[in-house]
Formats: sequence, structure tokens, C-alpha cells
Amino acid sequence: MKITKLGHCCLLIETKNKRILTDPGTFSTVQDGLKDIDIVLITHEHADHFHLDSLNRILTLNPQVAIVTNSAVGALLTKEEIPFILLEGIDSAIVSELPFEAFDSKHEEIFEEIGQVQNTGYFIDGRLFYPGDSFADPKKQVEILALPIAGPWCKLADSIRYALKIKPTKAFPVHDGMIQEDKLSSSHGIAGMVLGQRNTEFTQLKAGETVEY
Repeated sequence: MKITKLGHCCLLIETKNKRILTDPGTFSTVQDGLKDIDIVLITHEHADHFHLDSLNRILTLNPQVAIVTNSAVGALLTKEEIPFILLEGIDSAIVSELPFEAFDSKHEEIFEEIGQVQNTGYFIDGRLFYPGDSFADPKKQVEILALPIAGPWCKLADSIRYALKIKPTKAFPVHDGMIQEDKLSSSHGIAGMVLGQRNTEFTQLKAGETVEY
């Protein structure tokens, strides 16, 4: 599995000759020009994860793409007459010959009910768990964890505790687009130090970088 971080939570995941794009939001634009995308996976409707203009550009270049998401995002897509595959709750599906599992959980608190939209984390190809904006526990072994690292709902200490609870073999940071690039090494470095001491290999992945597992 090859993972390229396009920015924030927008990932290009290449596995078994398929190309999956996650959460094309407003914090990145590289995704707008990509071709040969098989699947777009959207965890929730916040703008840093779902940007309609970006999605439309992706659809123009990839008219055959399958969009996988939950009911809340699906309602927005329906208004635009954009077809999608519904995958939410605790459910699974085969999409473009790849297995996906959904794990709904409440969006982590920003403040009280602010931003409390439906959030669906996804297990991708049985290897990578991408929780969206949550500290969801899929209650199964996780090989690779996309670990949220920063944001109005996300404190570094809580992120590290979450990873220690999940106990992935490998992890890399996401949801860090609000940190200046030259300041990322602090958060990434602390997470990497702690997790490395607890048997999780942590890759300090920045926008534009690729890791292979």
C-alpha cells in the first residue's frame, strides 16, 4: 500500500492497482488535477474534508469514479445530482474489488454541539483505518492508522492516547493542515517519540510526501 499525503486529510492511497482519494477538502488543491482515481472516500461534510468545487473538478477528470460516504454527505450530493455509494454505521462493502468497512462515531467535540455532524471512519483494504474527525475504536486489530494530530477538536495528548489505545503497527499524521509546515516537526516529533517507544512505527508524513507499507 502506497500513501501520498496531498494535504491535511486528503490522501491518495494506491493498493492492488486501485487509486483511492480521501476527503478532498479546502485545505488542499493538488487533488483537483488527479486522473485515474477509482474511489473517493468522504468521512463527513466539514469543508476541510468535503469541498464541492474540488469534487466536481475530480469528477470532470474521473467521470467513472465511485464516491463512498455516509447519509449526511449523501444528502448534499443528492442535491447536486451526484451519485454515491452509501456506507455507514457498522457495515461493509466491496467497491471496485476492494473491501471497505464503515465505523460511525460522533465527531469529536469542538464545543458542545458546534460541528456535531455525522462522521464515518473507514477501514480500507483491511489494512488502513482512517477515522475522520474522531477517535473511533474499530475494536479490531489495526495495522496502519491515519492519526489526527491537530485542530479545534484535537489535542496532541489525546491523539497520542488514542493511538496507544488502538495499538496500530504503523501510523502517520493527518488533520494537521492548520499547523505551519515549519512547525510540524514539534507535534510529529513528540507523537513519533512516544509511539516509537510503544512499538508503533510512526512516519512523520508531510504534504507531498509518500510512504509505502
